[in-house]
Amino acid sequence: MKIRILSYNIHKGFSITNRDFILDGIRNALRDMNADILFLQEVLGHHDDKKCKIPDWETAIQFEYLADTVWPHFAYGKNAIYPEGHHGNAILSKFPIVDWSNHKISTNRFEHRGLLKAKVQIPGTGQELLLANTHLDLTQTGRDHQAGVLIEHMQAEDKLPWILVGDFNDWNKKISPRLEKSLGAAEVFKSLHGKYPATFPSVYPILSLDRVYVHRMTPISANALRDKHWKKLSDHLPLLVEVEIPDIN
Repeated sequence: MKIRILSYNIHKGFSITNRDFILDGIRNALRDMNADILFLQEVLGHHDDKKCKIPDWETAIQFEYLADTVWPHFAYGKNAIYPEGHHGNAILSKFPIVDWSNHKISTNRFEHRGLLKAKVQIPGTGQELLLANTHLDLTQTGRDHQAGVLIEHMQAEDKLPWILVGDFNDWNKKISPRLEKSLGAAEVFKSLHGKYPATFPSVYPILSLDRVYVHRMTPISANALRDKHWKKLSDHLPLLVEVEIPDIN
């Protein structure tokens, strides 16, 4: 069975300049990709103050607005909490989510990070997949510690095929080899193209910040979406990946 995965740091629904609120454009662009599963970072779950300042501010929380009727199953991990609201990571799925949990992996009081895990079940087969979505620190020390936490979490899930996705901020490519070796996982872009994708900044991507790791799956295709409209929708480019899941039943 093949599934399509899309990972995207949506920059809280704002353009790269932070001047325009463009969540509606993001929703339309995501729908066009026909992905089975979306892994989203920097998703606003709630924010009162913006409702007063932005005329077209959506009343629904962002992950519900983006999911709408296309991805009926979703999970949200609240990470950064402040007086006006909170934001974090979200997983939107066409497959039923049978279990989910959010784990705090913050290393300092300035960066509030989490690991969102969701278990989905493929209709008709009963086969389960583990999905994990994260956003790591800007500092190397923080990322080094968080890599160890990710390894512990994913090693504990070794019996299931799994996908670990997110904004790893690994611009210098120091934690990626460690994750691949410790987890026996393939980073899809590295596996297919021999290098990690450049995704930041979206207008002229030079840094490789985003990753898609898979375990007990076969990478089929991997693309960083560079069309002009994507460069206007966030400071990151989205990653679109197709993988094949072996029949383990």
